[in-house]
This record gives sequence, structure tokens and C-alpha cells, in this order.
Amino acid sequence: MIEARHLRVLRAVSTTGSFSAAARELGCTQPAVSQQMKALETSAGTPLLIRTGREMRLTQAGEALVRHASGILAGLTAAEEEVAAIAGLRAGRVRLVSFPSGSSTLVPGALAALRAAHPGTQVSLVEAEPPHSVEMLRDGDCDIALAFRYGAVGGEWDDLVVRPLLRDRLVGLVPERHRLAGADAVGIGELADEPWIAGCPRCRRQLVEVCESTGFTPRIDFATDDYPAVIGLVGAGLGVAVLPELALESVRPKGARTVTVEPAVEREIVALTLPDLARVPAVAATLDQLSLAAAR
Repeated sequence: MIEARHLRVLRAVSTTGSFSAAARELGCTQPAVSQQMKALETSAGTPLLIRTGREMRLTQAGEALVRHASGILAGLTAAEEEVAAIAGLRAGRVRLVSFPSGSSTLVPGALAALRAAHPGTQVSLVEAEPPHSVEMLRDGDCDIALAFRYGAVGGEWDDLVVRPLLRDRLVGLVPERHRLAGADAVGIGELADEPWIAGCPRCRRQLVEVCESTGFTPRIDFATDDYPAVIGLVGAGLGVAVLPELALESVRPKGARTVTVEPAVEREIVALTLPDLARVPAVAATLDQLSLAAAR
């Protein structure tokens, strides 16, 4: 294997014409230059220099190697500078995937703070619900996945770094003229005969499980992944729903009222990444800003 330090010595010898002059240029001893040239010739498997008295000239193989050395060493220097910039957060890229209500609440503040602190770090954002977002992380299609779950599932994220962000309680949503619109708290069983508007598949499954645990199966008339659409359908008097509090932060529930639902159900909001990615400075900084945004 040809080493970069040996190429630097070869280029110095070619430029200066001797081992002693190359040693002075490189700031080392003449025996050290000689030793490294021998190592390079061993790696190349052919002589690179011809010594005739006090003169020294390159062989054809030596000329070829010097010709390539400049480009190789320039590329290595550029790579070293780029890596140093990334390590120092003067550059870098983070690919973030988030579920929609996280995109509209947690992500904007976190990315604004990240840009202010580290303007050289670029972040891209796409939306996906778990478990698809988690699959994207494992497949290498993103660096951080903002995800949620209802109750811990054994082994679900054991291979990932899990950064807990917040607990997000589900709240009821009823039309403003609904009989329970002014109630302080509503048992979910009191909504057994209502038409329901359900959210994303994971939330829909959780809704059915909670309702069935209290003795009824909800009649789901509408299902949509779009939380503003859920709110609009409820506001139009077409049914009731339960939504995460986070989903209501960026949408004004026109024509609808929120009510506390019992029994209390929470979802866990987390940021996920791979163990190796967690050590990348730009990824670690993004995780920190997501934590700070969730604490506000």
C-alpha cells in the first residue's frame, strides 16, 4: 500500500534532486528520507529512482508516480480540510425525517436554533410516519428520525440511539355545539355512539384499542393522516376524534372544542439515530436542539 507520507517524500526528492535537499525541505533527516524512499519502492514493487554518483533521476515508474502524486496529495488535503470543517461544525449535512405534527411544532424551532449556532450545517427534511420513518433510518435514507409510539414495545428500537423528547397526551375533539363541548373531562365510553374521525394508521390502531378496552368498538366514518382535515371534519359536525396535543399546537380548531379524555393516553415522542451517527457532530447538535425545542 502506497502511503501519502511516502508520496510527499518522493515529490520532494523529485523537486530538489537529492535526499539531503529533500530532507531540508521536509524538516527531517537525510536517513529518514532514504528509509521512506526504500519503503515506497518496496510498496511499488519497482525502482523509482536511479542514483548515478551525486545525481538522481526518476525511473519511468517514478515519473508516473510523481505525476499522480500532486493530484492525490491535493485531494487528501482537501479531504482533511473538509473533515475538519465537519468535525468543527463549520460544515456538514443532516437528513431529518419527521411525522407531520412534529414537523410543524418541534422541528422549526430546533432548526432555527441550529442554523443560528452552526450556519454551515445543512439540514434537509422529509415527512414520514413511524414505522416507515424508522425503516428509512435503518436503510440509510436519513440520519435522524423523529418518531412516536404508544407504550414501549420490547426490542423495537434496541439497535438505535433513542433521545426521549416529550410525552404527548391525547385530547378529545368534539364539535363546538356537541353536548360534551363544555365538559371538564369526558370518559371515552361517553363517546361510544358517536361517529369517529381517525388519524394515521398507528393512531387509528391505538384509538381502537383504547375504545375496545372500555367496552365498545368505534364507528370510524372518516380516516385521514392530515390533522387539519381531522379538525375540519369535527368542526363541521361530522364526528368526534382524539388527537395528540402536539397536533393542535399549530392548528386553530375552528368550530371544534377540545376536552380532556379519560383514561389518559400518552404517546412518547423521540428522536432516533444510529449509534455511529450519534457521534457525528452535526447529528449530535441537531439532537440537542430537538431536545431543547421539546423542553420549551
